[in-house]
Amino acid sequence: MQPPTIAARLDRLPPSRYLRGVVGRISIGGFFELYDLFMTGYIAVGFINAGIFSATTSNPFDIRGFASFVGAGFAGMFLGTLIFSWFSDRFGRRALFSFSLLWYSAATLVMAFMKNAAAIDFWRFICGIGIGVQLVTIASYITEITPKGSRGRYIAFSQVVSYCSVPCVAAVSLLAIPHTFLGLAGWRYVAMVGALGAPCAWLLRSSLPESPRWLETHGHRAEAQAVVSEIEQHVSEETGRELPPPEQVADEPLSLKSAWSEIWSQAYFGRTIMLTVFNAFQAIGFYGFAAWVPVLLVNKGITVTKSLVYVLAIALVNPLGSLIAMRYADALERKWQLVCLALTIAACGLIWSQQHSAAGIIVFGVIITLANSWFSCALHAYQAELYPTRIRAQAVGFVYSWSRFSSIFVGFIIAQALKAYGTTGVFVIVATAMLVVAVVVGGFGPNTNRIRLEALSQ
Repeated sequence: MQPPTIAARLDRLPPSRYLRGVVGRISIGGFFELYDLFMTGYIAVGFINAGIFSATTSNPFDIRGFASFVGAGFAGMFLGTLIFSWFSDRFGRRALFSFSLLWYSAATLVMAFMKNAAAIDFWRFICGIGIGVQLVTIASYITEITPKGSRGRYIAFSQVVSYCSVPCVAAVSLLAIPHTFLGLAGWRYVAMVGALGAPCAWLLRSSLPESPRWLETHGHRAEAQAVVSEIEQHVSEETGRELPPPEQVADEPLSLKSAWSEIWSQAYFGRTIMLTVFNAFQAIGFYGFAAWVPVLLVNKGITVTKSLVYVLAIALVNPLGSLIAMRYADALERKWQLVCLALTIAACGLIWSQQHSAAGIIVFGVIITLANSWFSCALHAYQAELYPTRIRAQAVGFVYSWSRFSSIFVGFIIAQALKAYGTTGVFVIVATAMLVVAVVVGGFGPNTNRIRLEALSQ
């Protein structure tokens, strides 16, 4: 009888505090990643007040428009996910996790001291490269070290930790942006707080195990066995009983193809096309609200301070959306979660655009935010499941890069729609994008819940 595979030993693990702790430490990187990502919308009003950027643009690619800042960040993320995500497959999940966290934290700190639109855009682009690599690495990392029956729940738990950054950046923005301290505008302090991820990078690295699946795929079987044995020991001691026997299952099949050609092979061609279209449109729907809500509120005639108060009230529920996702992540099929949530975001976005009272703005903003954070949990779990370990980061990086690519232009499209048609025009675009997402995933996406990664890759 063949000894049990690494995957089989991981897949039989029960839920445990130890694995939650590992995922929680990985999620600290996600915390700073989302802080940096969602900071975009909050510091927008600081930029506009300081006269560095304007809310709308005189032409589609006006560098003085806030859309250029949004576009620069997403251009960097596009490059990071498309070009550099394969580093994670080559050098390991843990190494790229630490390096990318250090990269974008340092770039954000430099950006905080820039004085003109061009310099700020440049460093936002550099920061975006690191965020792009991190986005892909974290999802691959968690997917590979968690059991098949609770992958979605662990990804959702990671998002709970990560999304705590959103109310954090909203609160810091409310306290800092309307003021000047020591001669520095408040938005600069918001950016500097985001740079605190840099010292965390090296502190976290030594306490994180490498992905055993990655180690085995790259021929480091003894090291993979040692990592799994340590995980098993911790879980067994915690539960106080022996672990159930592993299933007798086959290893992930080997491939002689390059990662790039395998992405386009018959086995994965349909998934690659489906996820490419899905990502290109979901980013329009997701960031059309998340990155622009403070600007949209100011455009409604609401003062900067009051708009930041509204945004803080909405942002506080971000972790709650991920908590809801934890409850249903593995109970409801992920593809149908994505479909239903996309339609919810589309409908509630259109309703939000018509609200003028504080209650209406906050209530429907909360619903959209809950749906967005739940959607994010399902999205990152789903696409990481659809490719084998040997190409996971590069494949996910490629399909996810199209969300970054479309996002480069979202800012300019939103700015033009806002100028010509107001918030209603913005949310017609958001709703249309999310309708495309629902059709593509519902019509062409495979089921993934509680299926072994190795089985999904065959």
